[in-house]
Amino acid sequence: MAVDLIRPNVGAKYMPIYLESLRIDTVLSFDLFIKIGNEMILYRSADLPFTEKTRTKLVENKVTRLYVSKQFRQQYQKYIEQNLDKILVDRQIPEPRKAGILYETSKTLMKDVLENPTYGDNIKRSKSMVSNTVSFILKGQAAFHNLLKISSFDYYTYTHSVNVCTFAVALAQQVGMKDETFLHELGTGALLHDVGKSKISERILNKRSALTTMEFELMKKHPKWGVEILSGTDLIDASSYYPVLQHHERGNRSGYPNGLNLSEMHDSSRIVAIVDTFDAMTTERVYQKAKDTFPALKTMFELKEEYDQKLLRTFAELMGPSGLANV
Repeated sequence: MAVDLIRPNVGAKYMPIYLESLRIDTVLSFDLFIKIGNEMILYRSADLPFTEKTRTKLVENKVTRLYVSKQFRQQYQKYIEQNLDKILVDRQIPEPRKAGILYETSKTLMKDVLENPTYGDNIKRSKSMVSNTVSFILKGQAAFHNLLKISSFDYYTYTHSVNVCTFAVALAQQVGMKDETFLHELGTGALLHDVGKSKISERILNKRSALTTMEFELMKKHPKWGVEILSGTDLIDASSYYPVLQHHERGNRSGYPNGLNLSEMHDSSRIVAIVDTFDAMTTERVYQKAKDTFPALKTMFELKEEYDQKLLRTFAELMGPSGLANV
């Protein structure tokens, strides 16, 4: 099955959803619509159970997606988060579709987190999302590559956060770090690594030209601000702070905020430093064109002293069967 990623129209009043995201015999708190021509038709009202009969009728009519009014976005998101663990183990749902549901749900969650990072419930939701992501990626490389195929290459802090979490957990698994507690702590730190940017204005974050010296000095504070925000919630294990604080450190001490070398960086930080840089380089930015995968990796290999070379080689292999041959 080809990956069919739903890309919502920002200006639309309705958002598309996968049929497979709806669980049998659950009561929905949002109306369901179907699209006929250019018209949205109410198909099923809220507070009615979604039954096997309902699903079968939709499948018979070749309906693969439905629509939810954007005013019910939060209700739909809550419903998906509550049922995500069941969706990801449902054998009737193709693996690429599971990857699409996981990725889209994670993106929406990160929007909420970055808008209100001190809200405890958002942090709890993040930890639950990481748990689901770890479980999905532990299925093997096919699961990771399904997520890779649908990763967004348009830069937003929330999509970048999801990509970094996905890459970090997959890389850790690839180098033999199988302990699930470590993977959860790594994934949480990776997902929330840029939460400190919530204290920086959108004007600076989305600036189309180079940052001024003063603006860059402000930007360099986001790792420490991130740790301050997360420690204030008292909901994150201290081990998850390392990638938040150290993801801009570099092995030759040229990074920030503390100018560490590789031996002084935590294992999780060395992983996140690689995948954070890679995702930034391969993503279209307002001030920078995206590099293709292997030119980006080649550039990183040339910066020999900045990154853990063993981890970087493994990451190149992870990105494709001929990864190292291309760099």
